[in-house]
Order: sequence, then C-alpha cells, then structure tokens
Amino acid sequence: MTGRRHRAAARVLTWLRAVAFTVILAVLTAWGVGDHGQLMPVAVVGAAALGLGFLYWLFPRGLHFAFGTATGLAIYATLFVVLGRAQFPLSPEWARAPAFLLPVLAFLGMAWWRRRELVSVVSHHDSHTLEELPHTLGWILATAAIGLVCFALPINRLSPTMQGAALVGAMGLISAIVARSVRDVVLLLVDVALIMEEITERLRHLTVPATAFLLMYALLVIVFAAAYRIADGLSADPLFNQPSGATRITYADALHFSIATLSTVGYGDIHPHDDGIRVLASIQVIAGQLLLLFGVAEILRARRSRPHAEEAETQPERRERHPPNGPETPP
Repeated sequence: MTGRRHRAAARVLTWLRAVAFTVILAVLTAWGVGDHGQLMPVAVVGAAALGLGFLYWLFPRGLHFAFGTATGLAIYATLFVVLGRAQFPLSPEWARAPAFLLPVLAFLGMAWWRRRELVSVVSHHDSHTLEELPHTLGWILATAAIGLVCFALPINRLSPTMQGAALVGAMGLISAIVARSVRDVVLLLVDVALIMEEITERLRHLTVPATAFLLMYALLVIVFAAAYRIADGLSADPLFNQPSGATRITYADALHFSIATLSTVGYGDIHPHDDGIRVLASIQVIAGQLLLLFGVAEILRARRSRPHAEEAETQPERRERHPPNGPETPP
C-alpha cells in the first residue's frame, strides 16, 4: 500500500511540474502577444493550463511531453496572433479569444471522447518513426490551406464585425480538422516527447566538454575585460569611443566590449580608437577562434567516444552470456 501511495504521489508531483512548466511558458507567450486587450493573454494561459493538465493526466510521458506540448501551444499562439492581425486587423476582441480557444477545446473534447483508444495507441508508441508522417502532414496542410484561402480573400477590407465573424468561422473549420485528426495530433506530441528524450540523453554525455568550453569562454571574457578596464584607467586619455564621444569605460562597459569582441558580432555603442586596444582586441579574437576550434573538436571527440564506451561496457555481459568455446577435453 505504501509503495502504491509513493507511486501516486510521484505521478502527481511530476504532473504538477509539467503543468507549472507549461504555465510559465504560456505566461511568457501571453505577455508577449497581449499588446491588444486582456482577453487574449488570459485565453493563452487558460488553454495551456487546461490543455497540458488534461493531456498529461491521460498520457503521463514526463517533462519532455510537457515541453513539446507547451512549445506547440506557444507556436500556435504566435501564428494565430501574427497571421490574425495581418488578415483580420479590425476583428474585435470578443472574437479573438473564442477563435483561439475553438481548436484547443475541440481537440481536448475529442481526446476525452476517444480517451481509451488514444491511451492504448500511446502506450504502444515507444519509438518515433515516419509511418505516421503522411497523416500528420495531412491535417497540417489542411489547416494551412484554410489560412491561404483567408489570405487570398479580401477579408481585411470588411467591417470589424464581419472580420470577427470570418475569423471565428475559419477557426471553426480548423477545429473540425483538428477534432477529426485527434489521433494524429496526439501521436505527433508523443513523437516530439520521444525526440526530446533522445536529445536530452545525448546532451547528458556532452556536459563535461560543454561546461569546460563555457568556463574557458568566461575566463577569456573576464581576463580581457579587466585588461581593457586597466588600460583605459592607466591611460592619460580615454581609449574608447561611445555615442557621446571619447569617454572612460566602466567594468560593465569593458565586459560588454569583451563579449562583443570575443563573439565577433561587431561593435555597436562602444568601440576603440587606440592602436594598443585594437591589437589587444585582435589577440582576443584569435584566442576566441582557437577556443572555438578546440572546443568543438573536444565535443565531437566526446560524442564519438560514447558508442565505444557503451560497447566496452556491454562486452563483459556478452562474454558471460556466450562464453567462448575452449579447447575440447580429450576423453
């Protein structure tokens, strides 16, 4: 009984973590898209909490499933806002939030209606393949076709009320497509979760070389930033230019200049006008390129050595299971 309670508590805790992650991403997305009215941000957050909470309760696939689902919802919200404002610029706020929620509610409602079938399908779907790709592309292309038709028609010339009605009608058609393709949508979400699990496993083996690279990168940034600040402080005249002209730099300015130099993104508000600083910046650029060269080589070496290490670990087990045939003992 105690073990069953622990498993139930662990499942609830994982579910809460997944929902919390989704809500945080949804709040960030809603904050970004909520520059017109208040209903749309509330709809995004509500859809994220309701959708992920319901889906994860049906298909407990871990935080990777939450990541894939939350990312998909964020992409959907972004496309809805950007494309909706391009073709339905005058649609009233009362139409935007319901139109956004229609496909989400249709998907969740059909998933609940077919929950037993979907749970059975997901439980036997343990590896991502391309077998379901044609079905996935089918409903995606169908929804894209509706969007293209909306862009081809002069909907943006209609009155605000007519634009709102057209937006709700178009999203109603998309809702019907999503509800009809609920199995394919769920399998796509599971595939994304499986891909994320594989990516996470690969990244785990690159933690040591990646951390070493970041530490060396940070060391170069700090050392050269200190050198720039010391050189500017010891010089009789300022060695750097800002939009206001030649000026002394603070350590924060030196860090900003050092990162811009090492990343080779180009100078913006701070740039040198002294030959000595230019030489020092050139040395930093060369050091950064060498670090990048050896860092990438080390990461690739660690990636290549992983299969050999796994094979070496499995060889003793293979010898135990299949011992080599020794010389035959004479009778």
